[in-house]
Amino acid sequence: MMKLREVLPMFHYFDSAATTPVCPEAAQAALEAMTRGWGNPSSVYAFGREAARVLAGWRADVAGALGCEPGELVFTSCGTESDNWAIRSALAMNRRAGRHVITTAIEHAAVLEPCRALEREGYEVTYLQPDRRGVIAPEQLEQALRPDTALVTMMLVNNELGTILPVKEAAQAIRRSGSGALLHCDAVQGFLKIPFTPRELGVDLLSVSGHKIRAPKGIGALYIRKGLKLPPLILGGGQEGGLRSGTEATAQIAAFAAAARVGTERREEHFQTLSRLRARAEEQLLREVPGLKVLTDGGAPHILPVTMPGYKSEVVVRYLGDRGVYLSSGSACHRGRPSHVFAALKLPKAELDGVLRISFSPDNTDEDLDALVQGLAGARRELFSTLS
Repeated sequence: MMKLREVLPMFHYFDSAATTPVCPEAAQAALEAMTRGWGNPSSVYAFGREAARVLAGWRADVAGALGCEPGELVFTSCGTESDNWAIRSALAMNRRAGRHVITTAIEHAAVLEPCRALEREGYEVTYLQPDRRGVIAPEQLEQALRPDTALVTMMLVNNELGTILPVKEAAQAIRRSGSGALLHCDAVQGFLKIPFTPRELGVDLLSVSGHKIRAPKGIGALYIRKGLKLPPLILGGGQEGGLRSGTEATAQIAAFAAAARVGTERREEHFQTLSRLRARAEEQLLREVPGLKVLTDGGAPHILPVTMPGYKSEVVVRYLGDRGVYLSSGSACHRGRPSHVFAALKLPKAELDGVLRISFSPDNTDEDLDALVQGLAGARRELFSTLS
């Protein structure tokens, strides 16, 4: 079987906010789960009981990395599933509170699309707008709260800007107002990137994903605050505490747990590496690429949003890709469509057309950075400006 590195022998990857390579520890854990510990955790004989015991350990590992109790964590297939389930089930259980939802205009599509579907069903949704730096002010949430607000859903770290949203302040505002609204947080881009626990944030529900922390695609989790009786997502054999029936994806869960353990053990080292890479990239790009602008300083260490005004981002992305430098013009979920996140900043058209998202991994090297800077400087010299 041909491997990716045989097809693309040399490349420099700056799209870790989209997905990350599977770390060796996670790959080994998945292999062992598939070849040695492949029993069904629901089976009552010894092989199944051992699988259940090991599964409980994996759940504890991920819960430990997140800072919650194992019983508060339910495994899902991805962050999108976790977001959809949280939103739908929160409104189902909180239906007496009302039919008003608050979110932000810069959420991931996994939150925005369910909210748009809710509007078609008669719910009213308030979309908090960011300022030009991508910042949502806590006061906006406080002013938007109403007696009939049933749910607030706000991401922790924006996946295209790297800005940190005021989730903790949102929880405080909800409590101060006496509102019965539940609070959900999409923490996919924050997990193991910035310090937090669900309890510190004050959230009721919180979503995370494996493939953003060097686990495989196809595994995520939903934190459900202890005492919150969420309706089941899937009915059947009663797995995941009866909330999400179906035989557990043990190989993916094993890999998720391994990646979470590694990420926890090396959290401070990774934070320092990411912060250094981002700072050096910003300094060199501003010096070597005339006209390039940094859109916001954000707050997360792994995302650097920039723009090359007058240069179409999709053309620049292809130019860099041909030279083995991979980054994006926004979230991978946009599939070439303009980013609603950057559009929400109300940028001038030339800046909006030229936006690029550079996102880092602890595996990135100074050699990668040199290739990135040289590639963008080359694009600036060799490509024709659209003058848009």
